[in-house]
Amino acid sequence: MEQTIFQRGVFFFFLALFCASILLLGNLLAPFTATIVLGGVITGVFQPVVNVFAQKMSMRAASVLTCIIIFFVVFIPVVFFVGVLSREALGLYNMARDAVFSNQLIQALENTRALERFNDLLARAGIQKTVTWQELFAPVSELGKMLGLSLFQQARFITSNLLNLVFYFCLMLIVIFYMFMDGKRLIRYLYELSPLQDEHDRKLVTQFHEMAGAVLIVNGLGGLIQGIAGGVLFWFLGLNSPVLWGLVMGFMAFLPIVGIGIVLVPTAVFYMIENSMITGFGILGFYGMLSWGVEYIYKPKLVGDRVAMHPLLVFFAIIGGLNVYGLMGIIYGPLIATLFLTLSDIYFSSFQSMVEPAKQKNNQFSE
Repeated sequence: MEQTIFQRGVFFFFLALFCASILLLGNLLAPFTATIVLGGVITGVFQPVVNVFAQKMSMRAASVLTCIIIFFVVFIPVVFFVGVLSREALGLYNMARDAVFSNQLIQALENTRALERFNDLLARAGIQKTVTWQELFAPVSELGKMLGLSLFQQARFITSNLLNLVFYFCLMLIVIFYMFMDGKRLIRYLYELSPLQDEHDRKLVTQFHEMAGAVLIVNGLGGLIQGIAGGVLFWFLGLNSPVLWGLVMGFMAFLPIVGIGIVLVPTAVFYMIENSMITGFGILGFYGMLSWGVEYIYKPKLVGDRVAMHPLLVFFAIIGGLNVYGLMGIIYGPLIATLFLTLSDIYFSSFQSMVEPAKQKNNQFSE
């Protein structure tokens, strides 16, 4: 009896030390969370490439060669793109500050006399309030100034800290290299460390892999396609800041409900107000074909039925992730939602009968 109490005491002492070590290790790695997560995502993207190289050379040489390719495919275009974005973001800020676009739109809207009719309705209803287009578009101009200034400051910060950017990118390449080399061994180690059953561990790892590969990566490529196409459309129409608006549309493409329509639909309406009906309907047609092709041909073909997550949950996961974690929330949000849904499935399949024996399993929300 005394031996059992002593063994339990030793176990709980060890457990406290082990939990403390996890917290300390997490605190050490916290500044590099984004680097590690991005490294894991990029590893999944380029895993087929390194597998092809590994058939003709050693795994170490294949990993080094793939990391060199990643440097030229990812790093150099990002630096060039950030430089262009910095100039266009400053242009957007100046245009919003001087109210150039707002004045053009207000002048076009005043010709429709729509607001005069609205004010007449207010007067007939006994509401002594006159609404002006300047009042309505003041928040839009302010939002444009905030967006342009914020993007310009961040882009300028990145370009002015190029050495810091190179350091973190090289650190990410190191993470990618060792994930190529030892990723499978790391997963086996986590299996052994986890107190869950192996089937549960495999389910967690599989779901994370599927989410990163089938949703995040596919959505990223889909956003890239739509962002480039939208930017080319803006350039073709002679609109200001095509690279900036292409970036905005690329990010909006991650959201399953609004998508790039949040930019293209107002643009089409603006042209219609300017009596350019053909151009307006052409933009709407372009938006419909691009969104339909990406959402109903490209994504289903690559994703299929491997990941079942409700679009509304994806929407709020990304919006919440952006609000809490910043830009990396685009990745963190869906991964956190995936963790919750996977743990829910494990609970329904293995633990609900222990906690609630009389309740039937009902897990339909993720379908």
